[in-house]
Amino acid sequence: MTKGPVLILGARSDIALAAAHRFAKAGHPVQLAARDSAALQSDAADIRLRFGVAASVQEYDALGDVAAFVDALPVLPEIAICAVGLMGTQAENQTDHARAVTVLRSNFEGPALVLAELANRFATRGSGTLVGVSSVAGLRGRASNYVYGAAKAGFTAFLSGLRNRLAEQGVHVVTVLPGFVDTKMTEGMDLPPRLTAQPDEVAEAIFRAIGKRRDVIYVKPIWRVIMTVIRAIPEPVFKKMKI
Repeated sequence: MTKGPVLILGARSDIALAAAHRFAKAGHPVQLAARDSAALQSDAADIRLRFGVAASVQEYDALGDVAAFVDALPVLPEIAICAVGLMGTQAENQTDHARAVTVLRSNFEGPALVLAELANRFATRGSGTLVGVSSVAGLRGRASNYVYGAAKAGFTAFLSGLRNRLAEQGVHVVTVLPGFVDTKMTEGMDLPPRLTAQPDEVAEAIFRAIGKRRDVIYVKPIWRVIMTVIRAIPEPVFKKMKI
């Protein structure tokens, strides 16, 4: 039985490439989409050789014309995984307005709009799965990363609404909350090992969530407990914590 193609958005990230490998290993053709997509040609060739599936490369700008991008795909995918993201630093984001705009748009507007475009087409077809990689940072605003967190909060809310809208139209929407992940984006950060996932773990969690039709997943289950506690802290106390 032929398995449907998987579109990987933001395919140059560590999480995205790990997801591409996991789905290719399971027999899915993959479409790798990112800016400067020529850099992905070697990754696509490696996937074809290693897993024996088709792997194509598409140029994709998260802040560009999403309808034109989807129109240009070789085939409408069965699964789309959006791993687009940009963190920066809070110090930079709160003083450089242009940088803040880029972070907000890259983590919310761009991912939301491309998944909205794909959602409409999946709904017309009556099948498909959309996966958005969001963040636990969006579950409560914190002084240390509230610009990035605000964008992820918007994306998480968008995915929730999209999931409810499409529930009766044959389209499944998955929200992924990884917590800390050991990637290029977090390089140099002092990450606690017990709370930090590897890209392969995130990819495996996504793969299993789709198979089990799960809606919201924490890659490390301990993050569910941590964020339940953090969200329950009264605001007067939370203001003094400076986390």
